Amino acid sequence: MTQPHGPAEAVIDIDALQANLAHIMSAVAPATVMAVVKADAYGHGAVEIAAAAREVGIEWLGVAFPTEALALRAAGDVGPMLAWLYAPDDPHLQACIAADVDVSVSSIDDLGDVVIAGAGRKPFVHLKIDTGLGRGGCPISDWPALVRAARDAEVAGVLTVRGIWSHFAVSDEPHRSESADQIALFNKALGIAREMGLEPTITHLANTAGALMRPEARFDLVRIGIGAYGISPGHDLGSPDDLGITPVMSLRTQVAQLKQIPAGHGVSYGLTWRADRPSTLALIPLGYADGIPRSSVGAEVQISGQRFTVVGRIAMDQFVVDVTDGDVASGDEVVIFGSGDDGEPTAADWAMWADTIAYEIVTRIGPRVRRRYKV
Repeated sequence: MTQPHGPAEAVIDIDALQANLAHIMSAVAPATVMAVVKADAYGHGAVEIAAAAREVGIEWLGVAFPTEALALRAAGDVGPMLAWLYAPDDPHLQACIAADVDVSVSSIDDLGDVVIAGAGRKPFVHLKIDTGLGRGGCPISDWPALVRAARDAEVAGVLTVRGIWSHFAVSDEPHRSESADQIALFNKALGIAREMGLEPTITHLANTAGALMRPEARFDLVRIGIGAYGISPGHDLGSPDDLGITPVMSLRTQVAQLKQIPAGHGVSYGLTWRADRPSTLALIPLGYADGIPRSSVGAEVQISGQRFTVVGRIAMDQFVVDVTDGDVASGDEVVIFGSGDDGEPTAADWAMWADTIAYEIVTRIGPRVRRRYKV
């Protein structure tokens, strides 16, 4: 297993995380908040983030895979949890159910797998309706059959339908009409389920963007992922400051080497950048193996309170910045991204430079980067 190497660390601000969650819980009340901690809590560390979330009153945790849920149980978490993604005959599904983790069901085949895996346990399930995202979930045309089969299983005493849920497709673009269509279809699916005898106690549709922007989408519970980590779900929703949240992760390392090069000297693979004057370069010991996007046009870092531009291609373990006009020494701290409060780049800045989303920037920070938790 890959272990941390080198001087890089991702500093995780637990106080900021808890303040973000407290703010969101207040904003969406009386809906319950589920903190989504899949993908190692978006790169922040699932075990530590889950514990911090429980401390501020988060009732539910959400993960993608059964193995993610089992890792949290192994670390001591005993609270309500939902896992929603598994393949047919997943060998971990039985253990997940035995650990009192709720599981999602999107088809009659899923239902059969859960009944077999949960034999003797009477698992709690959340039926998922596809309201328009087109990924997992039951199409509305198949919904009555799934509801009927789930109700029959409930009557037989082999499971309990605790929840019904779905997922927005464009909630980060609040001007689009599809979210209203999804809410309408979700309500239709709930009506069908109730008419056929199901009585779910938890209904949930909204992610961070939907929860903050559409009160009518909150239902009983909202699933808060990226917002918990202090990142805006999208430009159209405003900055973290606009949403009352603070970025939780700060990525830092040290200058590994300084060197002087003459005018005309190239830098990194392909020699795509050449100095137009005698220049001073700083070597930064992070690369795309650590999650730094290889294609990051115009990217910057902060050293000694100054911004410097990345030059040449980002390599697997390292990249180079031009510090000719600065006062930089070998060993100086390098801030790759942070909250932005001190003028440093943010994950949103790196997303812009890499033509991606900030979710990807924080989630892809690899295991060679040690995590340090600050409270």
